[in-house]
Amino acid sequence: MKIKYIACALAMALAMFGAAKVQAQSLVIGGKNFTEQLILSDMTAQYLRAKGYDIQLKNGLGTTLMRSALESGQLDIVWDYTGTALIVYNHIEDKLDPEQIYDKVKELDAPRGLAWLNESALNNTYAFAMPQKVADEYGINTLQDLADRINADEKEGGKTQRLVGVDYEFASRPDGLGPMQELYGFKLERGAVKQMDPGLVYTALKNEQLFAGLTYASDGRIKGFDLKLLDDDKGYFAAYKATPVVRQEILDRNPQLAEQLNALAASIDTVKMTELNKRVDIDQEPVGKVAADFLKQQGLI
Repeated sequence: MKIKYIACALAMALAMFGAAKVQAQSLVIGGKNFTEQLILSDMTAQYLRAKGYDIQLKNGLGTTLMRSALESGQLDIVWDYTGTALIVYNHIEDKLDPEQIYDKVKELDAPRGLAWLNESALNNTYAFAMPQKVADEYGINTLQDLADRINADEKEGGKTQRLVGVDYEFASRPDGLGPMQELYGFKLERGAVKQMDPGLVYTALKNEQLFAGLTYASDGRIKGFDLKLLDDDKGYFAAYKATPVVRQEILDRNPQLAEQLNALAASIDTVKMTELNKRVDIDQEPVGKVAADFLKQQGLI
């Protein structure tokens, strides 16, 4: 009887030890290797630590490496973009609206054990920008306005004065510059297209060496360099809505986690993130401080 009691006590102790081990297991947050992702991953780490979770942060990863690490269970939580999942991971190039993209990537990832939580209002999609002063001078607010201006220049014989900067990939890919011109009804002559490194586009716009250039919608240099984003009024570019993606196993083990991450996602939008990116890239503030300030301002910590 005594032996049976000891055995039961031992079994209970082991069970309690196992439960404690599960409870103490770290959540591993991943992030990509550019400013916005460094901020989002650091912000999430600080936020969840304040909620009592044991957190490890592994950011600075390439896009495909981060995705592979999430699928293999080396990462538990990441922020990813709906357009990236659709086009890069799933190789779908159909033109879908933002809601359709979200629904599709959520559907495709569910069998892989990955859950897309509520998307934020942060849309870091491709965009065209102009120097604010130049856009104001010509009254250009949309991509159609830009197309109309380029067409007017052609009629007036001044087309070579309007340089448009794009990166090398966008200049030639099947969902890049060519189809965009078709949709908006304009044609850039070869000499009017300046192919360059993506980072140089911002500097050239700042210095008014370009009339317009390809950028990312939430890049901090948009605000820091006084650039104007042009509205994609015909919806050419896919939505890249930033969304927490979590392994389903982790959500099952942590019942409150989804609600907590959804609250964080609800606090983020493109305008706010552009300002945070600017503080890091232009004002040279530390990522951790910028993330902490945001969480406090939003009442999240």
